[in-house]
Amino acid sequence: MDEERALYIVRAGEAGAIERVLRDYSDKHRATFKFESTDEDKRKKLCEGIFKVLVKDIPTTCQVSCLEVLRILSRDKKILVPVTTKENMQILLRLAKLNESDDSLEKVSEFPVIVESLKCLCNIVFNSQMAQQLSLELNLAAKLCNLLRKCKDRKFINDIKCFDLRLLFLLSLLHTDIRSQLRYELQGLPLLTQILESAFSIKWTDEYESAIDHNGPPLSPQETDCAIEALKALFNVTVDSWKVHKESDSHQFRVMAAVLRHCLLIAGPTEDKTEELHSNAVNLLSNVPVSCLDVLICPLTHEETAKEATTLDELPSDKTAEKETVLENNTMAYNGMNMEAIHVLLNFMEKRIDKGSSYREGLTPVLSLLTECSRAHRNIRKFLKDQVLPPLRDVTNRPEVGSTVRNKLVRLMTHVDLGVKQIAAEFLFVLCKERVDSLLKYTGYGNAAGLLAARGLLAGGRGDNWYSEDEDTDTEEYKNAKPKEELLKPMGLKPDGTITPLEEALNQYSVIEETSSDTD
Repeated sequence: MDEERALYIVRAGEAGAIERVLRDYSDKHRATFKFESTDEDKRKKLCEGIFKVLVKDIPTTCQVSCLEVLRILSRDKKILVPVTTKENMQILLRLAKLNESDDSLEKVSEFPVIVESLKCLCNIVFNSQMAQQLSLELNLAAKLCNLLRKCKDRKFINDIKCFDLRLLFLLSLLHTDIRSQLRYELQGLPLLTQILESAFSIKWTDEYESAIDHNGPPLSPQETDCAIEALKALFNVTVDSWKVHKESDSHQFRVMAAVLRHCLLIAGPTEDKTEELHSNAVNLLSNVPVSCLDVLICPLTHEETAKEATTLDELPSDKTAEKETVLENNTMAYNGMNMEAIHVLLNFMEKRIDKGSSYREGLTPVLSLLTECSRAHRNIRKFLKDQVLPPLRDVTNRPEVGSTVRNKLVRLMTHVDLGVKQIAAEFLFVLCKERVDSLLKYTGYGNAAGLLAARGLLAGGRGDNWYSEDEDTDTEEYKNAKPKEELLKPMGLKPDGTITPLEEALNQYSVIEETSSDTD
């Protein structure tokens, strides 16, 4: 009945009546995502009727009501086939100001129309293969980039940017050709990086360093959503960058990594939004060539260096060797370097472990990132080693027993998911400079056996990568306990099914065999 009434008014009514009936329909079906198949034909005709109204000279408020209903109806894939035509797509492009040649967006009254048109395009492109093909034909990606350039520094049109970016993300997700076009022809990497800079209001203090206001307000919901959409679009644009990285691109990747460092050090409006923001930043950092991740850490300022020296002087002598201090605003300092971003990544990783689910999607990206950072950058590895594998003092409990980060990671080394346990073991192995004896010291032989077997290192030794020969000191507790450690013994089954040292088990089987021979 709703569709029949709306269709009748849309076909015969004037703009005011059309606006009222469509607003009523929109209010009633705002949360509708599943539709009755019996009314499918009526919804198709209503879509067609709305497109015919949109080409007329009608008030802005009526345009918005038409587009709101069209957005709701476009959630149904089945009705999109007859209405997804080049002509109708061009109507939406015009309303979204994607066909405009002027350099500004001056009429604030048109902003709701632009936003609703972009929302409709998002639904239609996502749900219709025909729309996806038409997007290529109409060069939609270039038009979206042009619209972004018009509004990249205009904070009061965040909704336009947000849905422009979402549509750009969808296009680059669905078409590999568009990823390449964005990356090279449309200069998507610097453009989207600038969008992030604008969302975060970044002020540069050096080429790859930004000012962080630890006491500043969190991002607004609109700024956070805009940043998340930009991060997702950038992920698609750079998804294969680590394979085809050119030296000439280093500067741009370093700028992006520096922006992502800033992202990790700020908060969204809620804890959940902050985690979503940081999660997308982690995913994007995984696409950055590892040589460019050195900008995640930076030298301490003169003021911070003085505070670090004062803090170290106040520490007991057995602590100063670790060269790790916490300055004001929880700044983590290590060897004269600011480690805030790495500390955030470490905390993010631990939170994902504590969730206890979705490890492959939620945990492996940050673990892989920390592993590669540790392998390539000495200061990052040494800092993470001190945080994850501090000098061993508890020698009475098994490595997997306890609530420290080390205990949690060791437990993951025997996880049922092969990918999860491999990356957890790899991370710890890299922190140990790929030395088998050091890994066994912190994890135990049983937990490390899978990694060592895969690398052919069960007999000991070290991995293929070279690391600096910095000293790995043992605590007094470990030195005292080390001589008492039992050597590993191969075990076997006795005839009665119980486990015993392999040599004894073989002897018992020999006795049984001899007895059997004598009987014969």
